Amino acid sequence: MNRIARIARIAAMATLLALALSALPAAAQNYPNRLTRLILGFPPGGGTDIVARLLAQKLSEGFGQQVIVDNRPGANSNLAAEVVAKSPADGYTLFLITGGLAINKALYNTLNYDLERDFAPVISVGSVPQIIGVHPSLPVKSIAGLIAFAKSRPGQVGYASAGTGSVEHIAGEMLGSMGGVKLLHVQYKGGGPAAVAVISGEVSVSVNVLPAVLPFIQNGRIRCLAVTSERRSSILPDTPTVAQSGLPGYEASVWYGVLAPRGTPREIVAKLNTELNRILGLADVREKLAVLGADPLGGSPEAFGTLIRNSVAKYVKVVKDADIKVD
Repeated sequence: MNRIARIARIAAMATLLALALSALPAAAQNYPNRLTRLILGFPPGGGTDIVARLLAQKLSEGFGQQVIVDNRPGANSNLAAEVVAKSPADGYTLFLITGGLAINKALYNTLNYDLERDFAPVISVGSVPQIIGVHPSLPVKSIAGLIAFAKSRPGQVGYASAGTGSVEHIAGEMLGSMGGVKLLHVQYKGGGPAAVAVISGEVSVSVNVLPAVLPFIQNGRIRCLAVTSERRSSILPDTPTVAQSGLPGYEASVWYGVLAPRGTPREIVAKLNTELNRILGLADVREKLAVLGADPLGGSPEAFGTLIRNSVAKYVKVVKDADIKVD
């Protein structure tokens, strides 16, 4: 009797396992069938929020189910990351991040999540270059000229950033490290104040995201020497990259991407990836991203995972070498 009971129990467990496995493709086929949240760690109104609302609108239209933007600002997006990491892995919670989240792993000793362990990469959305520029009074017109000028005044040439540990700060420290020169970091509370500091002559060098300084480049109040991206910007096609300007291998763009909680079924991740690739190919989406200075990326979940890992490794080295610490 016991033997019969054991056989029956094993058979029942096998049936349940088979049902669970067969349910995954069905879940993907029916996905989504209810509201989805797209969480981000930024307040409404900024560039990341604009990207989030654009994607949410297009996903809602494409899937026929509502996708809402859920702003969870605070602690450099760490609060939002914790919420997503603890959410059900069912595809109904998504996370729009920037490359700044990869910096957090290098900056903070204790985090309640792991960027590389607790999330499933979905897609790279876009990339925004930063610029290296100077006040017009500075007698330099190239990255090589800037490095030579700074070397003649070690520790005296300052660059304005949006704050300690920001993407601008990391880009500035990379410039100094790869150029073999010590630049003075001057932090401000955001890219806007940092740009104002340069056009007023308070600080000589600008390291900032392109959208924050584009008007000042266009009106001549900031002389743009190079962009930090791997390729030239479509907005400033005549401006070389830092790598083209004598520092091969330099790259410090600000990227956007979408994650899901770890354990989200592969079929659902694949469905999201296919739809988002389609969205990123739409002419109106590309035009709206261009207004933000962003070049669409797209690609596979695996490619986005590689971008995250490479970014974390790069930023860990920069933070350690420059001894960057947050309060």
